[in-house]
Amino acid sequence: MAVVTKLQVENHVFPPTMVNPLGSSNMFLLAGAGSRGLEIEGKFVKFTAIGVYLEESAIPFLADKWKGKSSEELEHSVEFFRDIVTGPFEKFTRVTMILPLTGKQYSEKVAENCVAYWKAIGTYSDAERQAIEKFLNVFQGETFPPGASILFTQSPLGSLTISFSKDDSVPCVGNAVIENKQLSEAVLDSIIGEHGVSPAAKCSIAKRVSELLVCEKPGSELSSVQ
Repeated sequence: MAVVTKLQVENHVFPPTMVNPLGSSNMFLLAGAGSRGLEIEGKFVKFTAIGVYLEESAIPFLADKWKGKSSEELEHSVEFFRDIVTGPFEKFTRVTMILPLTGKQYSEKVAENCVAYWKAIGTYSDAERQAIEKFLNVFQGETFPPGASILFTQSPLGSLTISFSKDDSVPCVGNAVIENKQLSEAVLDSIIGEHGVSPAAKCSIAKRVSELLVCEKPGSELSSVQ
Protein backbone atom coordinates (compact mmCIF):
# COMPACT_ATOMS: atom_id res chain seq x y z
CA MET A 1 0.00 0.00 0.00
CA ALA A 2 1.46 3.34 -1.04
CA VAL A 3 1.90 6.13 1.47
CA VAL A 4 1.70 9.80 0.50
CA THR A 5 3.32 12.24 2.92
CA LYS A 6 3.07 15.98 3.43
CA LEU A 7 5.78 18.31 2.11
CA GLN A 8 7.11 21.62 3.42
CA VAL A 9 8.45 24.38 1.17
CA GLU A 10 9.89 27.25 3.18
CA ASN A 11 7.21 27.96 5.83
CA HIS A 12 4.32 26.44 3.88
CA VAL A 13 3.17 22.86 4.45
CA PHE A 14 1.32 21.03 1.66
CA PRO A 15 -0.93 18.30 3.11
CA PRO A 16 -0.65 14.80 1.60
CA THR A 17 -4.19 14.82 0.20
CA MET A 18 -6.91 17.24 -0.86
CA VAL A 19 -10.60 16.34 -0.71
CA ASN A 20 -13.06 18.06 -3.06
CA PRO A 21 -11.02 21.23 -3.77
CA LEU A 22 -12.78 23.93 -5.82
CA GLY A 23 -15.92 21.87 -6.22
CA SER A 24 -14.25 18.70 -7.53
CA SER A 25 -15.75 15.43 -6.28
CA ASN A 26 -12.39 13.64 -6.33
CA MET A 27 -9.61 12.89 -3.87
CA PHE A 28 -6.21 14.30 -4.83
CA LEU A 29 -2.74 13.06 -3.84
CA LEU A 30 0.24 15.38 -3.40
CA ALA A 31 2.46 14.50 -6.38
CA GLY A 32 5.18 16.99 -5.42
CA ALA A 33 6.05 20.50 -4.32
CA GLY A 34 8.80 23.04 -4.76
CA SER A 35 9.61 26.71 -4.96
CA ARG A 36 9.80 29.11 -7.86
CA GLY A 37 12.49 31.74 -7.79
CA LEU A 38 14.98 33.81 -9.74
CA GLU A 39 18.67 34.51 -9.53
CA ILE A 40 18.99 38.16 -8.48
CA GLU A 41 22.45 39.70 -8.06
CA GLY A 42 24.02 36.33 -7.42
CA LYS A 43 21.38 35.20 -4.91
CA PHE A 44 18.49 32.82 -5.54
CA VAL A 45 15.30 34.57 -4.36
CA LYS A 46 12.21 32.37 -3.82
CA PHE A 47 8.89 33.98 -4.75
CA THR A 48 6.30 31.19 -4.51
CA ALA A 49 5.84 27.68 -3.11
CA ILE A 50 3.95 25.36 -5.47
CA GLY A 51 2.17 22.11 -4.67
CA VAL A 52 0.86 19.87 -7.47
CA TYR A 53 -1.88 17.34 -6.67
CA LEU A 54 -3.18 14.58 -8.95
CA GLU A 55 -6.46 12.71 -8.91
CA GLU A 56 -5.94 9.17 -7.56
CA SER A 57 -6.60 7.62 -10.98
CA ALA A 58 -3.43 9.29 -12.27
CA ILE A 59 -1.24 6.64 -10.64
CA PRO A 60 -2.55 3.55 -12.52
CA PHE A 61 -2.68 5.65 -15.71
CA LEU A 62 0.98 6.67 -15.41
CA ALA A 63 2.04 3.19 -14.31
CA ASP A 64 1.20 1.73 -17.72
CA LYS A 65 4.10 3.62 -19.30
CA TRP A 66 6.38 4.77 -16.51
CA LYS A 67 6.46 2.05 -13.87
CA GLY A 68 10.03 0.85 -13.33
CA LYS A 69 11.64 4.12 -14.41
CA SER A 70 13.97 5.80 -11.92
CA SER A 71 13.24 9.23 -10.48
CA GLU A 72 16.20 10.58 -12.49
CA GLU A 73 14.74 9.19 -15.73
CA LEU A 74 11.35 10.73 -14.98
CA GLU A 75 12.82 14.09 -13.96
CA HIS A 76 14.53 14.46 -17.34
CA SER A 77 11.66 13.13 -19.44
CA VAL A 78 9.63 15.80 -21.24
CA GLU A 79 7.09 13.14 -22.21
CA PHE A 80 6.50 12.08 -18.59
CA PHE A 81 5.51 15.57 -17.49
CA ARG A 82 3.48 16.00 -20.66
CA ASP A 83 1.53 12.88 -19.72
CA ILE A 84 0.77 14.46 -16.34
CA VAL A 85 -0.35 17.75 -17.92
CA THR A 86 -2.56 16.12 -20.58
CA GLY A 87 -3.61 12.91 -18.79
CA PRO A 88 -7.32 11.98 -18.41
CA PHE A 89 -7.54 12.92 -14.74
CA GLU A 90 -7.96 16.09 -12.70
CA LYS A 91 -5.05 18.13 -11.38
CA PHE A 92 -5.05 20.64 -8.54
CA THR A 93 -2.27 23.21 -8.17
CA ARG A 94 -1.67 25.54 -5.23
CA VAL A 95 0.65 28.52 -5.73
CA THR A 96 1.41 30.10 -2.33
CA MET A 97 3.23 33.40 -1.96
CA ILE A 98 6.58 33.55 -0.20
CA LEU A 99 6.98 37.19 -1.26
CA PRO A 100 4.05 39.53 -2.05
CA LEU A 101 2.71 39.57 -5.60
CA THR A 102 -0.15 41.33 -7.37
CA GLY A 103 -2.68 39.54 -9.53
CA LYS A 104 -1.63 41.71 -12.45
CA GLN A 105 2.03 40.70 -12.10
CA TYR A 106 1.20 37.01 -11.93
CA SER A 107 -1.45 36.83 -14.65
CA GLU A 108 0.40 38.97 -17.18
CA LYS A 109 3.52 36.81 -16.97
CA VAL A 110 1.53 33.59 -17.36
CA ALA A 111 -0.44 35.08 -20.27
CA GLU A 112 2.72 36.32 -21.98
CA ASN A 113 4.33 32.88 -21.84
CA CYS A 114 1.17 31.13 -23.05
CA VAL A 115 0.64 33.42 -26.04
CA ALA A 116 4.30 33.24 -27.07
CA TYR A 117 4.20 29.43 -27.00
CA TRP A 118 0.89 29.14 -28.87
CA LYS A 119 2.06 31.54 -31.57
CA ALA A 120 5.31 29.58 -31.94
CA ILE A 121 3.44 26.31 -32.58
CA GLY A 122 0.64 27.94 -34.60
CA THR A 123 -2.29 27.23 -32.27
CA TYR A 124 -3.18 30.78 -31.16
CA SER A 125 -6.77 31.38 -32.26
CA ASP A 126 -9.67 33.63 -31.27
CA ALA A 127 -10.68 31.06 -28.67
CA GLU A 128 -7.27 31.32 -26.98
CA ARG A 129 -7.31 35.13 -27.20
CA GLN A 130 -10.69 35.23 -25.46
CA ALA A 131 -9.54 32.72 -22.83
CA ILE A 132 -6.47 34.84 -22.05
CA GLU A 133 -8.67 37.95 -21.69
CA LYS A 134 -10.88 36.10 -19.20
CA PHE A 135 -7.79 34.86 -17.34
CA LEU A 136 -6.38 38.37 -17.00
CA ASN A 137 -9.76 39.73 -15.87
CA VAL A 138 -10.02 37.17 -13.04
CA PHE A 139 -6.84 38.57 -11.49
CA GLN A 140 -7.66 42.27 -11.87
CA GLY A 141 -7.45 44.10 -8.54
CA GLU A 142 -6.18 41.03 -6.64
CA THR A 143 -3.20 41.23 -4.29
CA PHE A 144 -1.43 38.28 -2.70
CA PRO A 145 0.54 38.87 0.50
CA PRO A 146 2.87 36.17 1.86
CA GLY A 147 0.82 33.08 2.75
CA ALA A 148 -1.96 33.83 0.25
CA SER A 149 -2.56 31.37 -2.58
CA ILE A 150 -3.76 31.07 -6.16
CA LEU A 151 -5.61 27.78 -6.71
CA PHE A 152 -6.23 25.94 -9.97
CA THR A 153 -8.22 22.80 -10.80
CA GLN A 154 -7.58 21.45 -14.28
CA SER A 155 -10.28 19.22 -15.79
CA PRO A 156 -9.35 16.57 -18.39
CA LEU A 157 -12.21 17.93 -20.48
CA GLY A 158 -10.50 21.32 -20.70
CA SER A 159 -11.95 23.59 -18.03
CA LEU A 160 -9.76 25.62 -15.67
CA THR A 161 -11.23 26.58 -12.29
CA ILE A 162 -9.49 29.46 -10.50
CA SER A 163 -9.83 30.65 -6.93
CA PHE A 164 -7.90 32.58 -4.29
CA SER A 165 -7.23 32.04 -0.60
CA LYS A 166 -5.73 34.38 1.98
CA ASP A 167 -4.67 31.49 4.26
CA ASP A 168 -4.33 27.69 4.21
CA SER A 169 -8.01 27.14 3.50
CA VAL A 170 -9.30 25.86 0.15
CA PRO A 171 -12.63 27.21 -1.15
CA CYS A 172 -15.32 24.73 -2.12
CA VAL A 173 -16.06 26.62 -5.33
CA GLY A 174 -13.96 28.69 -7.69
CA ASN A 175 -14.00 32.40 -8.46
CA ALA A 176 -14.11 31.65 -12.18
CA VAL A 177 -14.18 28.78 -14.67
CA ILE A 178 -12.57 29.17 -18.10
CA GLU A 179 -13.44 26.63 -20.76
CA ASN A 180 -10.32 26.34 -22.89
CA LYS A 181 -8.23 23.16 -23.00
CA GLN A 182 -5.04 24.84 -24.20
CA LEU A 183 -5.12 27.39 -21.39
CA SER A 184 -6.06 24.78 -18.79
CA GLU A 185 -3.05 22.66 -19.72
CA ALA A 186 -0.73 25.64 -20.20
CA VAL A 187 -1.03 26.78 -16.57
CA LEU A 188 0.36 23.48 -15.26
CA ASP A 189 2.78 23.10 -18.16
CA SER A 190 4.26 26.51 -17.30
CA ILE A 191 5.21 25.06 -13.90
CA ILE A 192 6.37 21.50 -14.68
CA GLY A 193 6.66 21.38 -18.48
CA GLU A 194 9.80 21.43 -20.62
CA HIS A 195 10.43 25.07 -19.75
CA GLY A 196 8.66 24.97 -16.38
CA VAL A 197 9.42 27.67 -13.83
CA SER A 198 9.88 25.27 -10.91
CA PRO A 199 12.64 22.69 -11.40
CA ALA A 200 12.29 21.94 -7.67
CA ALA A 201 8.66 20.88 -8.13
CA LYS A 202 9.60 18.74 -11.13
CA CYS A 203 12.31 16.98 -9.12
CA SER A 204 9.89 16.39 -6.25
CA ILE A 205 7.18 15.00 -8.55
CA ALA A 206 9.63 12.67 -10.31
CA LYS A 207 10.83 11.25 -6.99
CA ARG A 208 7.43 10.80 -5.37
CA VAL A 209 5.61 9.48 -8.44
CA SER A 210 8.37 6.98 -9.20
CA GLU A 211 7.91 5.61 -5.66
CA LEU A 212 4.12 5.47 -6.05
CA LEU A 213 4.46 3.60 -9.33
CA VAL A 214 6.63 0.95 -7.70
CA CYS A 215 3.81 0.27 -5.23
CA GLU A 216 1.07 0.33 -7.85
CA LYS A 217 -0.69 -3.00 -8.36
CA PRO A 218 -3.96 -3.86 -10.09
CA GLY A 219 -6.79 -3.02 -7.72
CA SER A 220 -4.49 -1.41 -5.16
CA GLU A 221 -5.68 1.46 -2.99
CA LEU A 222 -3.64 4.45 -1.95
CA SER A 223 -3.67 5.82 1.57
CA SER A 224 -2.14 8.89 3.16
CA VAL A 225 -0.55 9.79 6.47
CA GLN A 226 0.13 13.14 8.04
